[in-house]
Amino acid sequence: RRAPLDRSRTGAVLIYACVSAHGFGHGSRIASVLNALHRLRPQWRLVLSTALPEAFLRSALGPVPFEHRPCRWDVGVVQADALGADAGATLAALTALEAELPAQLAAEQAWLAAQAMPLLVLADVPPAAAALARGLGAPLIWLASFGWEAIYGAMGAAFSPWAARCLAAYRQGDLLLHCPLAMPIDWGIPELAIGLTAGSPRLEPGSLARQLQLPDERDRCVLVSFGGLGYDLDPQLLQLWPDHVFISPDPRLAPAANCRLLPAGVRPLEVLGHCARLITKPGYSSFCEALSAGVGVHLVHREGFAEAPVLEAALLRHGWHRLLSQEQALQGDWQLDQPLQAPTGEPLASDGAVQAAEALAAFVRAVHSCEKFSRNLPASQ
Repeated sequence: RRAPLDRSRTGAVLIYACVSAHGFGHGSRIASVLNALHRLRPQWRLVLSTALPEAFLRSALGPVPFEHRPCRWDVGVVQADALGADAGATLAALTALEAELPAQLAAEQAWLAAQAMPLLVLADVPPAAAALARGLGAPLIWLASFGWEAIYGAMGAAFSPWAARCLAAYRQGDLLLHCPLAMPIDWGIPELAIGLTAGSPRLEPGSLARQLQLPDERDRCVLVSFGGLGYDLDPQLLQLWPDHVFISPDPRLAPAANCRLLPAGVRPLEVLGHCARLITKPGYSSFCEALSAGVGVHLVHREGFAEAPVLEAALLRHGWHRLLSQEQALQGDWQLDQPLQAPTGEPLASDGAVQAAEALAAFVRAVHSCEKFSRNLPASQ
């Protein structure tokens, strides 16, 4: 006999989060939601299934207990650096993953069935999560600001079959938690629009400022962060701005006298409150964190990735900003002496992680009464 999801506040539910390893932004986004969910339902069991490094996940989740299943569920776009995309390598990686997925699906479905717990699959946003959930008869919720069908659809005819497969998978979801700063999403499933999904600082700000020897003037502090791959900036460029202190996770910038390297395990998010400006690429989670903290974004233009112009346009609408070409970035023409340009629209709500957590809890409560799911949920012992 199959058991429905437990409606009580004391019942345990297994949240199995399939997370894209395309970049740290997907991991940061899911972590912000799971942090909020843990505060709401501390008895729920959180499993992160992703190829993202465990050290990153532990930094992002902090004290929240979770289990890590090191699975690669999607390819995304293969990148040479933070601003470049390699179409040929991406096609090769998609073909290789297609051969590997059946065995991984079988193994994870067997593992999940053996847990004998009410299950909900949360995905950001590997299409293969649809096959995983379908094989278990489990509900599936997407957390997304885009789907890979939109990215692949813009990369040429060779990607068209992959785009079609992705769209078919996304349409099998039961709910979309529709993030802001988003590309058009038309998956034909119920959806809930949420606000910015930024994480929260955990470290004592004064202690961190003293450790990094930061000046008291926030206008002098600039965060330089280009995600997990980084961006090859010459550290000598920092000397062009001797009145500024630059904080970065990138050790390549450390030789500059006015650079402060973030200690291992300290998220860039922790120092945003000390900074007036952020130099970065188009990135969903970086934008969420900067906009939530009231930090101006100096955005380096990116080509070859369909999400980038959408994020750039969203930044112009909702955030204080300046736009830089890649040539300007590489020459040190960072415009830090220029005033930030004002957004053309209204600020975005910054409570998206809490909204998403509440929606997950509400879904678990409501799904018990829905015959479609109650007859298909994994068996409980």
